[in-house]
Amino acid sequence: MVPREGPESAQCPCPSLASLNAKDVLRRKHKRKSRQHQRFMARKALLQEQGLLSMPPKLGPSPLPMPSEALPGTEATSSGMQHLRNEPGGASWSRKPTPQESAGPRPSKCVAIDCEMVGTGPRGRVSELARCSVVSYHGDVLYDKYIRPEMPIVDYRTRWSGVTRQHMRKAIPFQVAQKEILKLLKGKVVVGHALHNDFQALKYVHPRSQTRDTTYVPNLLHQPGLHTRTRVSLKDLALQLLHKKIQAGQHGHSSVEDATTAMELYRLVEVQWEQQQASSLPPRPEDREPDSSTDMEQYMEDQYWPEDLAQGTRGETEAQDRRE
Repeated sequence: MVPREGPESAQCPCPSLASLNAKDVLRRKHKRKSRQHQRFMARKALLQEQGLLSMPPKLGPSPLPMPSEALPGTEATSSGMQHLRNEPGGASWSRKPTPQESAGPRPSKCVAIDCEMVGTGPRGRVSELARCSVVSYHGDVLYDKYIRPEMPIVDYRTRWSGVTRQHMRKAIPFQVAQKEILKLLKGKVVVGHALHNDFQALKYVHPRSQTRDTTYVPNLLHQPGLHTRTRVSLKDLALQLLHKKIQAGQHGHSSVEDATTAMELYRLVEVQWEQQQASSLPPRPEDREPDSSTDMEQYMEDQYWPEDLAQGTRGETEAQDRRE
């Protein structure tokens, strides 16, 4: 007789099935990212063909001329070295840019940010931070949290912000979020659209030399159709340059989507932008990271005080000066 298999042998565990499922998920994720990258590169190539983007410089050393083949404007010596001749009215040779000048920031040093605000204060006219998203150079989400404003919310502005009362149940305090976000931004090149609004909501000032605001993209492309308004919306730029529809739903904006779109726009013009940045003047003193004490000193000036208090303090100061 053939022995029958017991119930234990019939229900054999298949640990390989779980690993296969995990591999399938990773494979699909990789395919989805590769498709996104292919679409991005196709759009970039289209803009280059239309003359709106310059071709990126080719990497690798350029071939050096032979000692006998002197370049125009140079003299070949017996040692094979070439010296520049000072020709009257001739074009002077410029020095080769250093790698730091020719290359932009490393991808690991570049992030994009977008914030969503709600209304607080009288009639909800004060904008306070309610959600913040930070993505990497390649579009990976580094930070995405809902934030509880310091004052009570009067208007959720859900039509634009996408924030609802339910989101505030899992929101973190503003002070905690501010520390976490500024830690991500420190020492990075920050990309975004109308970044002054985001920095204002964060109560933060980022160095100007490390800021890339995508409202400047039309000026870099020199595209006449994009100069119809002083500030072009992120939605219009995404549609015209990336052929991508954003902010299309009825549930408000997504800060992750907006930050990712801003990074894609920056990458389209990254070469021109960084070349222009490298050729510009060195950063001015105000571009250094601000000291928190300077903000307090500014608000202690008389112009920020009510007139009756300001006059009283001036009178006391003058009286004290006379005594001295």
